Amino acid sequence: MKRKHLFNIVLLITMLLGAYFVERFYLKTTTVIYPNFGISLPAGYTTHGIDVSRYQRKINWELVSQMRDKGQKISFVIIKATEGTNSTDPYFKSNWKNSKDFPLLRGAYLYFHPRKSGAVQAKHFINHVKLEPGDLPPVIDIEETNGQSKAIIQKELNNCIETLQNHYGKDPIIYSGVDFYTKYLQEKFDQYPYWAAHYEEHKAPRIERHWHLWQHNCKGRVNGIEGDVDFNVVNGSLFALQELCLE
Repeated sequence: MKRKHLFNIVLLITMLLGAYFVERFYLKTTTVIYPNFGISLPAGYTTHGIDVSRYQRKINWELVSQMRDKGQKISFVIIKATEGTNSTDPYFKSNWKNSKDFPLLRGAYLYFHPRKSGAVQAKHFINHVKLEPGDLPPVIDIEETNGQSKAIIQKELNNCIETLQNHYGKDPIIYSGVDFYTKYLQEKFDQYPYWAAHYEEHKAPRIERHWHLWQHNCKGRVNGIEGDVDFNVVNGSLFALQELCLE
């Protein structure tokens, strides 16, 4: 009887600890407030946005959409959905659903692994992401070689692009650092919208091709998000971004 009683106590403690961690890391919606965005935004850009993943945990989207700093606001968000052929971001479903309730243009991205089938990665994304009219087209985040050759990288990326195109009826956006893009992708993919990762403060992406989005800082502070978040600007107005969206 004593052993059974001890077992019940341990079980109760385990359940309470489990409930605490679920509440702390999965269900809690932060109400954190910052005095400003925490970074010096590059001059000359009017449309700002963020991208998020599991690292930002539970987000208070109402606070995100309401934040203002020197006349600037967050106009769009791009949310991580999948990675490779079988991984999904644990926060994607709630972030995708809850962000829709506020005036934020939404997009979703997959993290691409060149070592794996591009078509299968695209199908995995399709199985988890239902894009609607007014949403951004799918985004492919490619930033590592996984030890693959340039030819293999381009082949699998092209297979991923074609699969997404056939399903959503729109060209996907390619996200990549300017050095990676120049070395491995180049003009073969210049026809697709480009989201450039470039962290030289106040200097636009140093790449010859046209870019549509610029991820310029990873230390942003936004109300409703606990911790740092990536900051982005649009090359043009919000209308330029809306032109890329699903009809």
